[in-house]
Amino acid sequence: MTSTVQPAKTARPTPRPGRWLALCVLVLAVLLVAVDATVLGLATPYISEDLHPSGTQLLWIGDVYSFVIAGLLVSMGSLGDRIGRKRILLCGATAFGAVSVLNAYATTPELMILARALLGVAGATLMPATLALIRNLFHDPRERSLAVGIWGATASAGTAVGPIVGGFLLEHFWWGSVFLIN
Repeated sequence: MTSTVQPAKTARPTPRPGRWLALCVLVLAVLLVAVDATVLGLATPYISEDLHPSGTQLLWIGDVYSFVIAGLLVSMGSLGDRIGRKRILLCGATAFGAVSVLNAYATTPELMILARALLGVAGATLMPATLALIRNLFHDPRERSLAVGIWGATASAGTAVGPIVGGFLLEHFWWGSVFLIN
């Protein structure tokens, strides 16, 4: 007598029907973070003319956003694991919008540096949260790979589009408008 043992089938979670729409929302968040990293470059002469920063302050205005994001990505990802990825995404998106307004209406170089640093904190919450939520939404490895590829391509496109959008806004509006697209 022979018996064959059937391997137990692993239960796969059913795909969420709105996962592709959710991906659109998630990549929009990472698009804004990426655009904001490069949109400032063309506005620098206008900011200099209006706020009269020193050379050092101008460097901080340009660089503090990226420094803060890079320094906090891992910490914010860990925080998202602890308090909830959706919660940190919503808090980060709200903060990103509010601090963008503060950037747009900054009246001193010091306020601009502070606002850019706070924008970096908010941006650091968005990037790991969006990527972690993609992992939660897409269980099929092929779909997940595609979703992460779309996420990465959107981030890359954002850095490329930032100067174009910034140039258009600066041609038609004042320098603060480059922050209000967020």
